[in-house]
Amino acid sequence: MSTTQSGSFSKKAYVDPAPMPAGIPHVDEVGATSAPLKSAAFFIGAYCKDYNEDFMLCKSENRDPAHCLKEGRRVTRCATDLITKMRENCLQQFDAHWECLEKKNQEYYLCRQPERKLNACMFEKLGLTKTISGSPAGKIPIHEVQSPIYTGVQK
Repeated sequence: MSTTQSGSFSKKAYVDPAPMPAGIPHVDEVGATSAPLKSAAFFIGAYCKDYNEDFMLCKSENRDPAHCLKEGRRVTRCATDLITKMRENCLQQFDAHWECLEKKNQEYYLCRQPERKLNACMFEKLGLTKTISGSPAGKIPIHEVQSPIYTGVQK
């Protein structure tokens, strides 16, 4: 014989059991899901490069998570700033690209057309270009290939 329990919800407001230390400045979360973050990832990497490098150097100095909270907050603040600028300057292109990623299982190769429009807008309005580290020198980057082998519909 099986028994069931009725569901219950707490009426109390959630209180974080481990709040941030007082010396760490408050930073709002980025507030984006995986698709917008993936769409903006290469631009965040370029725009926030200095902050990311500081954070990674800090992490290599000390394995204690509390040691690098300030640097991590700077990275979060920078990413939030860029996403805000993307929404102000390239909203249609940004939305079209991340919505495509959302619908197409987060695969870049299925969303190259909206990606090209976003890349052009980001270069025109913010001066940022998409660069993929580790790309072979002298070859066309994969996101700029006009007739790729892998497409949404295979021949």
